[in-house]
Amino acid sequence: MPVSARRPGEGEVRIDVVASGICGADAGTVAAKSPANGFPITPGHEAAGVVAEVGRGVRGWDVGQAAGVGWFGGSCGHCTACRSGDPVHCPDRRIPGLSYPGGWSSTLTVPASALIRIPDGISMAEAAPFGCAGVTTFTALRDSGARPGDRVAILGIGGLGHFAVQFAAAMGFETVAIGRGEHKRQDAAALGAHHYVNAAEEDAGQALREMGGCQLILSTASSSAPLAGLIDGLAPHGRLTVVGFDGTALPVPLGKLVMHARTIAGHVTGNPADTEQALRFAQAANIRPWVQTVPLAQAAEALKNQRSGHARFRMVLTVDPREREEDNPDAAS
Repeated sequence: MPVSARRPGEGEVRIDVVASGICGADAGTVAAKSPANGFPITPGHEAAGVVAEVGRGVRGWDVGQAAGVGWFGGSCGHCTACRSGDPVHCPDRRIPGLSYPGGWSSTLTVPASALIRIPDGISMAEAAPFGCAGVTTFTALRDSGARPGDRVAILGIGGLGHFAVQFAAAMGFETVAIGRGEHKRQDAAALGAHHYVNAAEEDAGQALREMGGCQLILSTASSSAPLAGLIDGLAPHGRLTVVGFDGTALPVPLGKLVMHARTIAGHVTGNPADTEQALRFAQAANIRPWVQTVPLAQAAEALKNQRSGHARFRMVLTVDPREREEDNPDAAS
């Protein structure tokens, strides 16, 4: 639901939201019975729009610029993580939709340090998911240590996975997509995968092993159940990187790691500079998310579709300019 505009304070920028993605974490926010910051809440951490107001002390941003914000919504700026150039892991990191009102709105006020520049040629609906799903998969692959020509597997072909398959193929990896069901095979090929493993009919870890093993397996699926079996599909010195999970324990015999020098790592999002790099890479490699746009007023229906697993592959809420409230600087969001 649109909210009244809040005039940006020092170091802040207000954007008129044009498009806002729906992420699995948003579903958790909506379902929370007792949000950390209380009610009311405005979810959304994949927003794209246009700069509407610039607060005091902000440089480098002008009214009318295309801009977005993602899972990273600001940090303290003075802790060890921030000072070492790793603000994503700031213990006081802020997240739109959790730390302050998010992007499922007609307007959004955020720290200028969290803003993302959106290049020409990428629509707002396409740019929005880069703030979380796009940058998360891009940086997970970029920083994995895998090199062009290495075999890389992507578990899950959904909101995160369909980004990851495209990025992996464009980065020069021999890309294996792992899904459940033959209906995903055609999508995997269209996204650029060189191989498809139907985990509903064969042991995915064994299938990868028979190919020669993977230097990297990137898990984007919401279920953690398949992960233990996939360890066998890693080559020596291979890595399993987890970006999608359900919180359950991962039972892995340590011998499978130690005897083959394998590793398991977690990965979460990226900073605004990372997101801008992901956008530029996507522009150069002609990578775009597959999105379904729905008016903001139908957010509940869009969330239901996303939860059901029927989205192909990212639901994006769009704002009708006629619904945008006039700026009311004195109103609290």
